[in-house]
Amino acid sequence: MRIRFGTVWATVLRLAIALVLVSSVLPRAINAQSSTSGAASITAAVAAVQQAQRPGGEANLVVPDLGTETFLGGIPGTTLLMSGIAVCVLGLLFGLMIYGQLRGMAVHRSMLEVSELIYETCKTYLVTQGKFILLLWLFIGGIVAIYFGGLAETVDPATGALVHGFPAFKVIIILVFSLIGIAGSYSVAWFGIRVNTFANSRTAFAALRGKPYPCYAIPLKAGMSIGMMLISVELLLMLMILLFIPGDYAGACFIGFAIGESLGAAALRIAGGIFTKIADIGADLMKIVFKIKEDDARNPGVIADCVGDNAGDSVGPSADGFETYGVTGVALISFILLAVPNSAVQVQLLVWIFMMRVFMVIASGLSYFINEAITKASYQNASKMDFEMPLTRLVWLTSIVSVVITYIASNLLIGGLGDGSLWWKLATIITCGTLAGAIIPELVKVFTSVGSRHVREVVSSSGAGGPSLNILSGLVAGNFSAYWLGMAIMALMAIGYWVSTHGLGELMMAPAVFAFGLVAFGFLGMGPVTIAVDSYGPVTDNAQSVYELSTIEQLPGINAEVKKDFGFDPRFEEAKDFLEENDGAGNTFKATAKPVLIGTAVVGATTMIFAIIVSLTQGLQPQFLANLSILHPPFLLGLVTGGAVIYWFTGASMQAVTTGAYRAVEFIKDNIKLEGTTKASVEDSKKVVEICTQYAQKGMLNIFFTVFFSTLAFAFVEPYFFIGYLISIALFGLYQAIFMANAGGAWDNAKKIVETELKAKGTPLHDATVIGDTVGDPFKDTSSVALNPVIKFTTLFGLLAVELAVSLTNSQGQLFTHALAAAFFLVSAYYVYRSFYGMRIEVRAANRV
Repeated sequence: MRIRFGTVWATVLRLAIALVLVSSVLPRAINAQSSTSGAASITAAVAAVQQAQRPGGEANLVVPDLGTETFLGGIPGTTLLMSGIAVCVLGLLFGLMIYGQLRGMAVHRSMLEVSELIYETCKTYLVTQGKFILLLWLFIGGIVAIYFGGLAETVDPATGALVHGFPAFKVIIILVFSLIGIAGSYSVAWFGIRVNTFANSRTAFAALRGKPYPCYAIPLKAGMSIGMMLISVELLLMLMILLFIPGDYAGACFIGFAIGESLGAAALRIAGGIFTKIADIGADLMKIVFKIKEDDARNPGVIADCVGDNAGDSVGPSADGFETYGVTGVALISFILLAVPNSAVQVQLLVWIFMMRVFMVIASGLSYFINEAITKASYQNASKMDFEMPLTRLVWLTSIVSVVITYIASNLLIGGLGDGSLWWKLATIITCGTLAGAIIPELVKVFTSVGSRHVREVVSSSGAGGPSLNILSGLVAGNFSAYWLGMAIMALMAIGYWVSTHGLGELMMAPAVFAFGLVAFGFLGMGPVTIAVDSYGPVTDNAQSVYELSTIEQLPGINAEVKKDFGFDPRFEEAKDFLEENDGAGNTFKATAKPVLIGTAVVGATTMIFAIIVSLTQGLQPQFLANLSILHPPFLLGLVTGGAVIYWFTGASMQAVTTGAYRAVEFIKDNIKLEGTTKASVEDSKKVVEICTQYAQKGMLNIFFTVFFSTLAFAFVEPYFFIGYLISIALFGLYQAIFMANAGGAWDNAKKIVETELKAKGTPLHDATVIGDTVGDPFKDTSSVALNPVIKFTTLFGLLAVELAVSLTNSQGQLFTHALAAAFFLVSAYYVYRSFYGMRIEVRAANRV
């Protein structure tokens, strides 16, 4: 089964769930429950799929020979996919080429020193997190080894008998590929911070020329480098498994790979989100306490804030995107192998899906070059620039190009599939997701952009009522955004469902499950561009900080030095204005990327829900639907429980930020030196980073063990209870995440309007928006984004937990599994207790309340 963390992978996760549930988990769950709940057997379609499948879940799936079908007039599927490897190599070369260009760009030594200090500190953080992830892997790896090595059902290849426990070599493969998955998430995260720390100082220096275009072009170039590298590495690894690993071992490789990348993404996303907001709040509050400017070099929290921009806004999303892209692919592979009985159709769909991924990489690169040509022609010599406009055009251009390529490629590759009309129907379903990748950002901008009426309402409220009305207006924006985004996601999923009812049922069981998975696939289709606009934000944020930390304006003879060494006269005031305005655009597009990933999660959740219902109710037969209603008490109790866990997580993640920020503020206030110095000491800055890392890991441990043992406990209670629980955390989590992400984005850019348009730094209005921003920081960059990994891990690990529960119920009886459920729940409750009482703010005795 799977253990997934990560972020948006939920689609995958749920799809995978759909597969496994449809294949083995739910049939066994139904058998185990038949004595107490009345559920009897599965549908004929499910039974047929089960008979065609080897037991043991997805790790025993056999990938067919992809060379048995030909495409484009006689090209074998394997040969066609080899072209995909070539495209991936080109994508890697593109990323490395941009890497080299960024490193070679002009930069003043004062700015280079700051960016290299940020990078070195980021390296220390990543090394610490790498050790932390490996410790978690030892824990999870032990569970995986026990389950697959001794409990999972499989077939003895020599005798054909059904046995418990996979061969040792296959268990080792699962574990090895889990390490490869971790290495993938970890390496793209490392590449991301290196590229971003090249770009931040180069952007800051380029701004001195007094033109806005370089301030836009350099961060986007860095983002495209990361996006192309991330997607190319992910796709290359999956293609290599498909093409070069024997078919009967490919399932085990994919499962191990998904486990590893989910684990790596979860740790980096959750811990990174806690780290970055501890640092951000600690640095921001000094502006109010000491009335110092933004990113004052004397503030030892600023370096930690810059590190946090990379740890939370670069490392986390990169690892999360890597995992989401991969798990979605694994889920679709699994669904096709389990739900499509005809092997020829399996091959056609597998080749089609992976070639679509290849074409979308090409679409992203092509769109980037077209957009850059247009933008350069328009703004290269301009003195003013709307930084959001070319980013918006890039997203829409990529979406349109991807849609056109989707229909053309589908017609060429699977034009003869089914009755001859399925190619455009499948392309239309993917298009629903691809358009969502452009529509959702537009909706997000309505609530978070510096031009948004909601954001300007936050500013107006701040002026009239201070921090109180600021916070209330931000909450309004977040709540309204959840409505509109929820309706948009529902509409796009409904279109995909409607199309799936016209002909897909002839090829597979539960076609709606496949349709929802394809919508999620489309969400992720513009992967390089989605990652690029998300990575744009941390570069622009860091660029502004690097400028201030370099104290370049105060260096003696700086004008003459820049003129002599670089051939231009520095324009400091214009540079500061452009960097601040561009930071607002970065804030907006960081905000737009979050709901795209969150939306993928809900689509995946719906996929899982649908698959479970079909399986449990024998094809939605009315006599079985009673167990999936509030009239079946375990199901209702599961719904109630899922919501409780979502709200606990929100509190636990914010508690870790609150306590860590308190410690950081306490240290900074005691050690900041405002007289007789121009910069904080490196030692003090590193101490703040140490505080951030400490509380990020403490918070992550409490969250991890609570989620882990809660999943075991609830899976062991009763299958329908657990299904209700999974439905609940997905739906509660969706709206909680969207609400928090967009409320935080509104607060963030309200502060930016005050700083850039109103030029009101240091005023009560600015203080009010800073306070609102410190509330929004953990909303948008800790709790909301980390809900994806929580939902993913719970669902994927829950599949394994259900298998264990059903197996033990059959062999030991319900009393034994219920006793284990109680024990696991007590352990989870202990960590829930620790997530607050073990993380409380302990004030000094003189100030104790």
